[in-house]
Amino acid sequence: MKMPQILILLLIIFHVAAGFPTDRSGRDKLVSWDDVNVVSHGLLQLGQGLKEHVDKTKAQMRDVNAKLKAFNSTMANLEKKQQEQDEALRAKSKEVEERERQAAELAEEVKVKVEKLNQQTENIHSRMDRLEKVLSVPTVDSNNSDHTGVPFIQRLVAAQNRRIDQLVEKIQQQQDKLEKQSLHLQALQSKVSQKRVKSHRRRDEEMALRGEAEKINAESGLARDCHDLFVRGQRVSGVYTIQPEDCKPFNVLCEMTSEGGWTIIQKRQDGSQNFNQLWQSYKNGFGSLNGEFWLGLDNIHSLSKRGQNILQVELSDESGQHQAARYQFQLDGEEKKFALHFEQESSSGLQEKIMTTRASGLPFSTADRDNDLAADVNCAELLSGGWWFGSCGESNLNGKYPRRPRALRKQQARRKGMFWTTREGRSTSLKTTLLKIAPVSVKQ
Repeated sequence: MKMPQILILLLIIFHVAAGFPTDRSGRDKLVSWDDVNVVSHGLLQLGQGLKEHVDKTKAQMRDVNAKLKAFNSTMANLEKKQQEQDEALRAKSKEVEERERQAAELAEEVKVKVEKLNQQTENIHSRMDRLEKVLSVPTVDSNNSDHTGVPFIQRLVAAQNRRIDQLVEKIQQQQDKLEKQSLHLQALQSKVSQKRVKSHRRRDEEMALRGEAEKINAESGLARDCHDLFVRGQRVSGVYTIQPEDCKPFNVLCEMTSEGGWTIIQKRQDGSQNFNQLWQSYKNGFGSLNGEFWLGLDNIHSLSKRGQNILQVELSDESGQHQAARYQFQLDGEEKKFALHFEQESSSGLQEKIMTTRASGLPFSTADRDNDLAADVNCAELLSGGWWFGSCGESNLNGKYPRRPRALRKQQARRKGMFWTTREGRSTSLKTTLLKIAPVSVKQ
């Protein structure tokens, strides 16, 4: 029974009660049974309505309590999930720190092994020098009639040669181990970098959505290459930030001459940087602009899209002899495997052809991307490094740095290093290389 009906019954009961006589003479009169029945029936209905109202209120209270319990349980679950996520983030952070520590320890171990290997190499060179001095002095008998010491010297030379061969083999094994450890270290560093990239990806996406990256690029006003810096008045060689068209900014090493600015895309001088890298590293670039480096195929392609360009190659061998050549060149994008198109300038005045025109149009190759013309072998895997290989024979300026020219005397070992082939067909090991590009308007 609803509340308005209860109030009506109360009013009826009150009215009936008001009809009873209140004076002394009225008390003697008998109350009719109809009035009594009405009052009783009203009281019963009132009690029943109150009971129904109380039951309904209790049911509503139970419903509210159940909803509150469900809400509290949901809140507890959310707090538990938040704690689990916080613990997972802390665990991932500790894992990243542990991998960085392992990478640092591995790098230190590699450094110590390289120093030991260098010391062994110096000892070998010292012993070979002493042996050459011994062989340069003739041994004769007391009567000066015959070289009786020759057989002994021959046995000594044979023993030394066997010892040298064993040491060279051990050095090669140590070098192979160091290269495997270097690849493992690169893989660890790549994993650490991926962890860092993922942790900051959300922030970068939010910046991209706000258009901040486009705003920075639009307002930067950066030069398109080193020659553009020269045109703007810059005359000091060094590291600068440039931004070619339709490309993000990146740092380059500029060489400023009296005629213009050259952008250096490859530099090797002391073997401090390992050039035995895979496709992704050659695509993005590696090394230090203050030492040895490869600028990256993507960056070189963005520089060459501007128009006609000049590639100048400068080399020096172990004897200190310098060679250079200049080419008009163009580099395709990754969809065409970074194919290199070039033609040597006839008016450059440089005598040697560093790369023959037969190599024009060749795609770039690495150990994990075999794009060379050799059908039965991967030139990058055979010779080391990445290059525009034809048949594995003409040049490789990104091969291993020649640290042991005396020990590594075999032809195949020499061809694993930096080399180029002269017009006479002679393979020459290199000491330094420098590749730089500029627009065709730059003249020397």
